[in-house]
Amino acid sequence: MPKKPPAPTPVSTGFWLLKSEPDVFSWEMLKERGQAGEPWTGVRNYLARNNMRAMKLGDLAFFYHSNIGKEIVGVARVSALAHPDPDDDTGTWECVDVIAVADMPTPVTLADVKASKKLAKMSLVTSMRLSVQPVTRAEWNEICRMGGLDPDKLPGR
Repeated sequence: MPKKPPAPTPVSTGFWLLKSEPDVFSWEMLKERGQAGEPWTGVRNYLARNNMRAMKLGDLAFFYHSNIGKEIVGVARVSALAHPDPDDDTGTWECVDVIAVADMPTPVTLADVKASKKLAKMSLVTSMRLSVQPVTRAEWNEICRMGGLDPDKLPGR
């Protein structure tokens, strides 16, 4: 049987969505880390890992509370490129480091995202289980609008 071709390598759009269970690692915890930031460890999905490999320094990411809350609560910035996940002894998994940039003035819930026709093709809707997802510029701008955040006024933009 012929081998399946490798999955295409993701390309950075400059925008991402990172999911975290808030009872394990919350937005408030990331904010407490300050400029030191935090390695985004524990990702054990090949597509999510490859998405992190595609990230560039300065890329922005929505911080999404999964399981509890199910809402986008903040914006983080990639502060270190993909490197070995310090929690992985196999050498298979990688992580990026992120720092908190801004709170989402009005958290954007999963229900809000699903209700928006403009976001019908967003990975959060179509690939809900994926923990590191690409976000298009149009999706980014729409989520920021819904949350009351001006994307052009983010620190460092």
